[in-house]
Amino acid sequence: MSNTDFALAVEDLTVSFDGFKAIDKLTLYIDKNELRVIIGPNGAGKTTLLDLICGKTRASGGSIKFKNTELTQMAEHKRVRLGIGRKFQTPSIYENLSVFQNLEVSYPKGRSVFGALAFKCDDEVQAKVQVVAEEISLSDKLDTEAGLLSHGQKQWLEIGMLLMQEPELLMLDEPIAGMSARERDLTADLLKRICANRAVIVIEHDMEFVKQIAHKVTVMHQGKILAEGSMDKVQNDPKVIDVYLGH
Repeated sequence: MSNTDFALAVEDLTVSFDGFKAIDKLTLYIDKNELRVIIGPNGAGKTTLLDLICGKTRASGGSIKFKNTELTQMAEHKRVRLGIGRKFQTPSIYENLSVFQNLEVSYPKGRSVFGALAFKCDDEVQAKVQVVAEEISLSDKLDTEAGLLSHGQKQWLEIGMLLMQEPELLMLDEPIAGMSARERDLTADLLKRICANRAVIVIEHDMEFVKQIAHKVTVMHQGKILAEGSMDKVQNDPKVIDVYLGH
């Protein structure tokens, strides 16, 4: 397969903080429409990897290609425009706006100068909000103030705000932290649906949840990839049991 066939191609990626290699010559390929879960002990470099892909942190070496475009020197906001969406651990929603308004303001107005000038809350945006609200199970909550949502619903709203921008790569850092069992199941369903037309990378610690959603699992350890494959394969890998699952 050539690199153009992948949604994301990371090669020999390295980042050092004060001489410490947080990510060490890491190579990773994500297919289009793939749901990849990254697991590994704390300090393995999982969040740093997402920071490098979205541009929050600059790489010291190596390559990150998305849609065959080199990202390593590209500004963070330009990566967003290219189609990369990233959700951090704490939800950043507008608590005092309604669910509808949160989704509406996330609609990418500035894709072009003309788009920005011609923008109004027209039928197109309304329709998009309805579609996304349906997808994140908040159709009946559009008029609700976001601050009144449950913890899980706030997480879904934030995923919805990213979906409004139609990213082709969506990265989620521990999306089910603090959720009820029912919310976890609904989130698993949501993630399975949204990877139908985009690549999704999830960092997660909850192995039952990983089993439910992952197409493929990557295990990180000390800034490198320790193992990769199906959940079954990874779970039975002696190296993985030794450094991660055994504790």
